[in-house]
Amino acid sequence: MLLSEAWERYQSDKRIEGYSLLTLKMYGFQCDLLKRYFGDIRMSDITTDNLKQYLGEAAEHLKPSSLGHRVRFIRSLFKWTHEQGFILKNPAAKLKEPKLGMRIPKFLTKHEIEHLREGCHTSMEKALFELFYSTGCRIGEVAKLK
Repeated sequence: MLLSEAWERYQSDKRIEGYSLLTLKMYGFQCDLLKRYFGDIRMSDITTDNLKQYLGEAAEHLKPSSLGHRVRFIRSLFKWTHEQGFILKNPAAKLKEPKLGMRIPKFLTKHEIEHLREGCHTSMEKALFELFYSTGCRIGEVAKLK
């Protein structure tokens, strides 16, 4: 099975499982990068060493979190392909994600918060700001609220 065929079937399966459109879009981007690197080759022709070389080259210019996302996608795609019986051996089974350092949370000062509050002109803007500030919701999460 070619990489492009595996992606189409994988994507259909994951859509049925309820993966979000954004996740599938990002996985599609990762798959495009794989195809650009390997070409549209048979999945069974890709080895663990090939994947490690691909990830090693990517590690030179990616943050560990981005590299981790790439590893998770590759493991997921190859695990699914193996479980479906399209390949006999999963070359991505032993790939490990890079260790992530401790991230120090960023926060706003009292002055910055007051400045943002003063920038709200309508009651809707004020309500949205207070919702963001008091709950810690992300923009995407608030946008999906009804």
